[in-house]
Amino acid sequence: MYTNSLAFAQQCDREDALAHFRNKFLHPSDQHGKQLIYLCGNSLGLQPSATASYIEKELKDWAKYGVEGHTDASHPWLPYHEFLAKNMAEIVGAKQSEVVIMNTLTTNLHLMMVSFYQPTKTKYKIVIESDAFPSDKYAMESQLKFHGVDPKEGLILWKPREGEDLCRYEDLEKIMEDHGNKIALLMIGSTNYYSGQHFPLKKITDLGHSYDCTVGFDLAHGAGNIAPDLHNTGADFAVWCTYKYLNSGPGSLGGCFVHERHENNEKLNRFAGWWGHNKDTRFNMRQDFDPLPGAEGWQLSNPPILSMAAIRASLDTFAEAGFKNLRAKSEKLTGFLEYLLDELNNNQIHIITPRNKKERGAQLSIQVKSADKNLHKKLTEAGVISDWREPDVIRVAPAPLYNNYEDVYEFVQRLKALL
Repeated sequence: MYTNSLAFAQQCDREDALAHFRNKFLHPSDQHGKQLIYLCGNSLGLQPSATASYIEKELKDWAKYGVEGHTDASHPWLPYHEFLAKNMAEIVGAKQSEVVIMNTLTTNLHLMMVSFYQPTKTKYKIVIESDAFPSDKYAMESQLKFHGVDPKEGLILWKPREGEDLCRYEDLEKIMEDHGNKIALLMIGSTNYYSGQHFPLKKITDLGHSYDCTVGFDLAHGAGNIAPDLHNTGADFAVWCTYKYLNSGPGSLGGCFVHERHENNEKLNRFAGWWGHNKDTRFNMRQDFDPLPGAEGWQLSNPPILSMAAIRASLDTFAEAGFKNLRAKSEKLTGFLEYLLDELNNNQIHIITPRNKKERGAQLSIQVKSADKNLHKKLTEAGVISDWREPDVIRVAPAPLYNNYEDVYEFVQRLKALL
């Protein structure tokens, strides 16, 4: 399928129907103006070329209309989040009513747990993967403490077996078999930030629900990368950021999914704010809280339009490319990276990410035995932007919207030279 040559990589790029999207992004360059190889979209996506014009339009409307921009701007600010719902829903596999762009990831996670983590004296434990992103672990621990539960008692870690890098589903089954009557919530990262392992979301959801547990997912490394199919998965909720694979800019807003079966559930607790209130009476100011149906009802405040404009620029690009097309390219591009790393035939290199393309996204986590951060520093000096995670892992993520086969080939050549 693959050939280890620059000519092959360039041929793949010529035949790639999505190749022209690379030119819709701004690529970093070194001090001499030479374009760097950017393989760090799993940390921060590149800026779409259109982003500046999208933001500039809102600035002009602000200057032209002032407060009347809420209704008179080209994209009125009052319903601005609605302009993002369709494209965002298609990427995460949800209905429009089930998604909303708001707040930031960990804020949304806490808001979701107010509603979906309802511990009792006997059913109060939370399950997460052992190497979850630290923010998730901190959030879980703080929620347990808030409810008077010692995190050492209330948090169950789904761990890889000794000597292994990846979590096994059958071990999660054993956890549920042993502790299911005490577990209130499964809160799993859909795609693990460190290993790149993509978990079977539907199986996890069904497993959790069979023990009467709530199930939520953190899609920080999943949204825009894998196809989570959230509605059909049946998860109760999910949260994500938009600045990684979704290219919305550093610190930009996050996203939230609430399954439609909860859209009118008045028994759910929630922390409320006026932007989640009935739109028809929102500005009456003297009405009791009347939550909007669907994910919109969890909104708190009117959103930052400039951040949403940047998100709209990226989501429009995704819609133009088609997420199924991007996912198909991603599998081929990451497969090429895997092939080239194997071709190095270097026993210092160990890919800890699953070999099965259905169990991973764009990221490969490359463990380099006996290496330290100096190797990553040398890669950076060689013109490659990647990501280092202690103690010895380089995370590389060829994003299908703006990376190509030549990027992947050149990265491996430079890594080979350093090794």
